[in-house]
Amino acid sequence: MRKPKVIRMVFALVLGCFIMVIFYFNSSLKPASEPDGERSSGQKSRRSPLQALYDGDQTESAVQAIHQGRRELLEEACRSYTRKRRVLIPEDLKHVIVDDQHGLLYCYVPKVACTNWKRVLMVLTGVAGSQTDPLAIPANEAHIPGNLRTLSEYSTTQINQRLRSYLKFVFVREPFERLVSAYRNKFTRSYNTAFHKRYGTKIVRRHRPDPQPEALERGNDVSFEEFVYYLVDPATQREEPFNEHWERVHSLCHPCLIHYDVVGKYETLEQDSRYVLQLAGVEDQVSFPASSKSTRTTGDMAAQFFHNISPFYQKKLYNLYRMDFLLFNYSIPAYLNFR
Repeated sequence: MRKPKVIRMVFALVLGCFIMVIFYFNSSLKPASEPDGERSSGQKSRRSPLQALYDGDQTESAVQAIHQGRRELLEEACRSYTRKRRVLIPEDLKHVIVDDQHGLLYCYVPKVACTNWKRVLMVLTGVAGSQTDPLAIPANEAHIPGNLRTLSEYSTTQINQRLRSYLKFVFVREPFERLVSAYRNKFTRSYNTAFHKRYGTKIVRRHRPDPQPEALERGNDVSFEEFVYYLVDPATQREEPFNEHWERVHSLCHPCLIHYDVVGKYETLEQDSRYVLQLAGVEDQVSFPASSKSTRTTGDMAAQFFHNISPFYQKKLYNLYRMDFLLFNYSIPAYLNFR
């Protein structure tokens, strides 16, 4: 008579273990949109920015179509112009800023409104404290290393989780307008003495015949032509990578290795920034700052800078930035003389 009792006890034990195993696995699994449990624990369940983008129930269908077209053009260009795909390494991700609270990955490109985007992300991530106005954050604070985390700081597993489940966005600009903007900011402003010393003196020494001692010491009067000679000189990149302010976007953000969900453009900055903030569900919390158009580098201004560049060097410079033109659907500027 004891045998059935023993069988019942064994059965109950097995059943109990089975239930515990199920409970363990259920408690261990987390939704892809909340990697590592790093979102705020008190938040209500809501759609992630990535879900908001691809659910297809947005009211701004025209804007949605524009960005879908940009994604498709970028994917097609990557297939057409890149031969080998390689694996991403942490070094590739140093420009990708992470907002774990809102599920955002932003690859910042200098001279494409990155200061204001960093300010916005400082507000969103709480780095700015109680400050809600991005423009109240000094520009130099936006660029302090460590204020915002980059994807390169995470483990491989954490990186992959975020690449899969966060909204990835980048802002780009017509390559030569961005280049002229970098030149104007770094070489024609008297306060940028660090750039004058670091790069200006080297450019003068290599690319100016019979330089004056003062120019060799200060490097504060580099012409745009000399800057172009420096960029296309093969020795420049053999020595060290380009500075981020004139490095190509495809080398900073790797758009053929990272599938960007939103490719914003400087030419439609306000509209595209508003779109990203709407996808993140934070358009009522923070606004993207309106930019000053009075000092903005335009196509006409870029044409003036290129007027004294010979067709030979125009072609060399275009070849250097060719992938940015192709990947982001920018035409060869009409003011260039090479064919």
